[in-house]
Amino acid sequence: MKPRNYILLALLFPILLFSQSVDLDVFATGFSRPVDIKHAGDSRLFIVEQDGVIKILNASGVTNPTAFLDIDARVRSTANEQGLLGLAFDPNYATNNRFYVNYINLSGDTVIARFTTSANPDVADDTSEEILLTVSQPYDNHNGGSLAFGTDGYLYIALGDGGSGGDPQNYAQNLQSHLGKILRIDVSGATSFTVPATNPFVGNPAGLDEIWSYGLRNPWKMSFDSNNGELWIGDVGQNNKEEINNVPIVNAGYNFGWRCYEGNSTFNTSGCPAMSTITFPVGEYNYGGNPFKCSITGGYRYRGNLYPDLEGAYFFADYCTNEVGTLKFSGGTWNMLFHGPFTGNIATFGEDSSKELYAAGLTNGIVYKVFDPTLGVEENSLSNQYQLYPNPAQNYFQINNQNAASQIKEVVMYSFSGKLVSTTSITTENQKIMTDQLSKGIYIVQLISNNDTVSYHKLVKN
Repeated sequence: MKPRNYILLALLFPILLFSQSVDLDVFATGFSRPVDIKHAGDSRLFIVEQDGVIKILNASGVTNPTAFLDIDARVRSTANEQGLLGLAFDPNYATNNRFYVNYINLSGDTVIARFTTSANPDVADDTSEEILLTVSQPYDNHNGGSLAFGTDGYLYIALGDGGSGGDPQNYAQNLQSHLGKILRIDVSGATSFTVPATNPFVGNPAGLDEIWSYGLRNPWKMSFDSNNGELWIGDVGQNNKEEINNVPIVNAGYNFGWRCYEGNSTFNTSGCPAMSTITFPVGEYNYGGNPFKCSITGGYRYRGNLYPDLEGAYFFADYCTNEVGTLKFSGGTWNMLFHGPFTGNIATFGEDSSKELYAAGLTNGIVYKVFDPTLGVEENSLSNQYQLYPNPAQNYFQINNQNAASQIKEVVMYSFSGKLVSTTSITTENQKIMTDQLSKGIYIVQLISNNDTVSYHKLVKN
């Protein structure tokens, strides 16, 4: 593998040297209790609102005026943890237009349903609903809600232990209940679903066929690492530990320990299996303290290109402190850091089609973009071949060494935090890229050559 060389822009701007290494930039506002962020393989982000609405947020930070899906009338969201909770697009969405949602119905039970998009790709057909699975909920909390497709093509469904406190019916360890589990189903057929033959209890009356793993309290957000396919789960604790689980999906039947264990600590080991059979978390932090931590929001492992220093870091947040946490493997161990605090009670993270990360505040309705304020930009041969001039710029800039043999075909500009600002197609040599409409500040310019080679450059607008 070729070594990477990085330009640390913080060296050019010493004021940033004392900033935290993770920051959030306001990307869009005006949402009502956003609880999930997903993409469909293109530049759009789909923002799930808890009351039962999904909206489309474009790469420019503008929200479509018409909702993608509105099933508010079918969704019960009277309790804090009820509502429309999860969204996943079919791996073949580009051709079959199918997507899946996880919501609490008017009876208070979990529904896993499939919808299709209408002839308008920005509007779903709300009459196309096919209910695949309904799970009875004994209480109104601990519903989980995440949906995600694994690299195996199967749909994974995260469900909490049914609620109350301490899992009074021990649903998480009960293999005859869907609660406190991650289910795995095959939705590739024309209708309904089948159960993968590799699920651990297929043909075994000891457990339900749909169960893939168990022993979870309230898995509030799970995701798959887009690099290696491993599953990451943020599991909300009782009153002692908040935990992060990480497992490969080539295996199945993991017991994550609840209610026998809360994180790595014992909780109620009556009738529990041997400790050696438990899959313990790769990361945990204490509930309580000052500032008061109370509830983990699971996120994603960073696999984007804009911030190489963040490569491989797992992002999560605490709902009460508004801190963003990172868990990164170094020196043979997982190291946890907290950044912030921020605002809005972060209730979800999301990944766009370029693998850049976003977060959303439940109570302030803001979608943020995650960025590294020290901003390492990767150099390559194209970076050295071209320069921007004048730089700093006022009304425009140009690209030197721009000729027919080495043509730049497109110039994409981002804010310092990675928000898309403009895209310009280059049609003539020495073409000016106008900047008079930009505010003063620092921008990142992406140059795309005619053979799709990409480089990044810093531009200062005066």
